[in-house]
Amino acid sequence: MYLGLKPDQNHTIPELSERFDISRNHLMKVVNRLANEGYIFARRGRGGGLQLAKPPQAIRIGSVVRSMEPSMQLADCSPAGGCVFMPDCRLKGAFADATNAFVHTLDNYSLADLVAEPKQLLKLVG
Repeated sequence: MYLGLKPDQNHTIPELSERFDISRNHLMKVVNRLANEGYIFARRGRGGGLQLAKPPQAIRIGSVVRSMEPSMQLADCSPAGGCVFMPDCRLKGAFADATNAFVHTLDNYSLADLVAEPKQLLKLVG
């Protein structure tokens, strides 16, 4: 969201790590994944930094969630996971329906929708 608030500026991992109190190691993994999925540009070196790779209105939140959390598995519904109700449990289907509804709802939103009031959000993040 922060990159969406300032789409024309470069941002650095140290800047984001400090501003949002996120581990640099964790942030580097997330940034790498977002860059590999084509949501952001991550350039190293002098003049480098992070920027959106697409306009905010082209980034669908459901798509980002699917990319970042491919399994979206709420529970390990398998005999190997220790479930004694498999293969006759109906909870697995209910979880699948709920997950699909959740991500489908997120498909209705773009990054632009989430940063529609940039002045107010920028006040919150400084």
